[in-house]
Amino acid sequence: MADVLPLVEARLRTTLGEPDARAAVTFLGTDRVEVLRFRDRDQDGELVRYATLGMSAQPMADPTAVLADPVKGPRAELLISVRAGLADTDKVLRPLAILAASPQVEGVIVAPGASLDVGEPLWPGAPFTSVLVAEPGGLVEDLELDEPLDPVRFLPLLPMTPNEAAWKRVHGAQALQERWLTNGTDLRDPARRSVPLD
Repeated sequence: MADVLPLVEARLRTTLGEPDARAAVTFLGTDRVEVLRFRDRDQDGELVRYATLGMSAQPMADPTAVLADPVKGPRAELLISVRAGLADTDKVLRPLAILAASPQVEGVIVAPGASLDVGEPLWPGAPFTSVLVAEPGGLVEDLELDEPLDPVRFLPLLPMTPNEAAWKRVHGAQALQERWLTNGTDLRDPARRSVPLD
């Protein structure tokens, strides 16, 4: 059985370039999770991308299963992209590692459309304590693994304000994403305000 994490890191490097920083977080009773930082540019300036490395080492287990399957099951890593220089976003390291460890700690399956809440600002002064898990494949393609392993999916996280998170619980992820799109919301702005929800 191939070690998954070197393959995952190779995919991240091929797609995002060389990381300019990395840090590791270990929680009691869980595997180590690393967070890699990548710098990138788009038409509006510099972006910082943070990617987890370690969540995909084990498949996510169905919380209702009596025994976790050590081979079969969905695998994922998490990505978050923000504009550089507008906030101390490097502090997202710990909340991101907490979210990446949640399948091991809480037995949850992280999937597109889900809300994940860390219960504290994602970074100092951030108006966000939770994220919406978006569809994979846009930034980093799925990493196919040898059978019988499921592919590793790279799931983008979109920061949500508490109002947006509450609105999403009622109306659903698709409706919130449409609201963001209609309003031209810059989801990479680390200090953005909540989208109008009335």
